[in-house]
Amino acid sequence: MSYSDLQGKVALVTGGSGGIGGEAARVLAAQGMRVVVNGRDPAAIDATVKSVEGTAIGLAADTTDFAAIEAMREETERRLGPVDVLAIFAGGGTGRPRPIDETSEEDWHATLDANLTSTFLVVKSFLPGMRERRGGAIITMSSLAARTPTPASVAYTAAKAGIVALTRQLAQEVGPLGIRVNCVAPSTIMTERLEERMPAEFKDRMLAEHPLGRLGTPLDVANLTAFLASEASSWLTGLTIDVAGGKWMP
Repeated sequence: MSYSDLQGKVALVTGGSGGIGGEAARVLAAQGMRVVVNGRDPAAIDATVKSVEGTAIGLAADTTDFAAIEAMREETERRLGPVDVLAIFAGGGTGRPRPIDETSEEDWHATLDANLTSTFLVVKSFLPGMRERRGGAIITMSSLAARTPTPASVAYTAAKAGIVALTRQLAQEVGPLGIRVNCVAPSTIMTERLEERMPAEFKDRMLAEHPLGRLGTPLDVANLTAFLASEASSWLTGLTIDVAGGKWMP
């Protein structure tokens, strides 16, 4: 699909240095957007920027550090202009499943910070400009773990469920200003890293759990991201959309 209204607009993709975020950066740039690729690893950021066909710059920043996010926002505005689309995809850290009472406080706080707190801090930095301009689109990243029990850690599950709630609350707050907020919640997505690590027998079991008979790809999520960023979804806000191949049917 081609979304002509995205031409020339500015998008920031946190967690954009690889996997789902990297593919989202490529798809948004292919729509004519000017894209900021954010991550922590400068080499991975550079590799993604080089893979983009279009205008892209890379900015390293820790999205659990508000001062670093503010510096990234200021640099983005200096080089490309105000951000029209936020794809807040930084996160991760599912952790080894263990009973709640065996989960350390350190793991709990680190996982919530990497996912839920980082989403809050990115919104906190970029939302004032969107309020002033009375427009914009924000896409957050949850997970199937927020919708139904999975092997993920309790901290990851809680963080991703928090992002779903944050998305709804924010959408209600800023909808009257013309700002839309939606969430994508992927099931198993075959990134290059997961492809390398997943045993064949586990992959076969995962395939059997998805009615569509395949696992997701980063492109599945990236295409949805472009739709939610565009005016094609202009009457959609506050939604969490499951990119799950039918594994979750609410």
